[in-house]
Amino acid sequence: MYKYFLRPLFFCFDPEKIHHFTFSLVKFTSKIPGFQVLFRSLHVIEDNRLERKLFGLTFKNPVGLAAGFDKNAILYNELANFGFGFIEIGTVTPKGQTGNPKKRLFRLKDDQGIINRMGFNNEGLVAAVNQLKKNKGKLIIGGNIGKNTNTKPEDYTRDYLECFNALHPYVDYFVLNVSCPNVDSHAKLNDKDYLEELIGDVQKANKTFEKEKPILLKIAPDLNNTQLDEIIELVKQTRLDGVIASNTSTDRTGLKVSKERLEEIGNGGLSGKPIRNKSTKVIKYLSEKSKKSFPIIGVGGIHSAEDALEKLDAGADLIQIYTGFVYEGPSLIKQINKALIKR
Repeated sequence: MYKYFLRPLFFCFDPEKIHHFTFSLVKFTSKIPGFQVLFRSLHVIEDNRLERKLFGLTFKNPVGLAAGFDKNAILYNELANFGFGFIEIGTVTPKGQTGNPKKRLFRLKDDQGIINRMGFNNEGLVAAVNQLKKNKGKLIIGGNIGKNTNTKPEDYTRDYLECFNALHPYVDYFVLNVSCPNVDSHAKLNDKDYLEELIGDVQKANKTFEKEKPILLKIAPDLNNTQLDEIIELVKQTRLDGVIASNTSTDRTGLKVSKERLEEIGNGGLSGKPIRNKSTKVIKYLSEKSKKSFPIIGVGGIHSAEDALEKLDAGADLIQIYTGFVYEGPSLIKQINKALIKR
């Protein structure tokens, strides 16, 4: 139904506007008596064979929703009815911010990809906490945190710590987003020495709580092998809980879309099918070179059950979807889980 009726209709409209419309639509239909039960009956598979134990957490299944979709933790309770094993909210910054000027979200239909330069638009930390207080405990929630765009370099760590401390009681794991290409003045976040400092300070804050939460690092898909070696060493030195591979890409190689259209769109992070192979190579390299010494959440270009299995075979322990969810619809989660059970 989605691919043959709803998607063609949705794709007639501006991507960002239709994103907000679908949020309202899901919210509205979920309030109609019986609809949440209907959604769950259509999409949710309950099977112990799908369970994954990682970071001391038990995931109902290994298919998650990547950060960026439910930035403000508005829809996670309703999205749980579509079969996800976990949902990552954010990126959350201390203060709310509007992000980059519109238009800033673009579909590449022929490539089945998306380019965005949203710029960490979100309603801020207080709004996210208020929404997370409504958690009905249906599934694991991750908190993806970042810095405000206008924050000075000497205050970057303060931003991360503010988000970490406030969200700690309400999320099950954390992701330090240091690799988003859509935020200006983030060069310092790519510096290994600074990352050691940032991770160390966040880990110190973690120890002040009665129960520590897993901390992961989200990395770019455009890193070369030398840079990936540095990530492996960083994880080893800091005893980080894991890595998410990968964020969006700035590479435009091999796209079907015309150069003229790309120039019209401008800069931004590329996601979807065009980065599938790139992210899989990063996962495989990290897994093999580190001798599987830390968990990896694989994300990037998963549009089918086969794509998901490819990521897992490359060394991912869990996977996340976003652009594939936009193009394929909620049936994708069930397809992946059914394929995993068949295995």
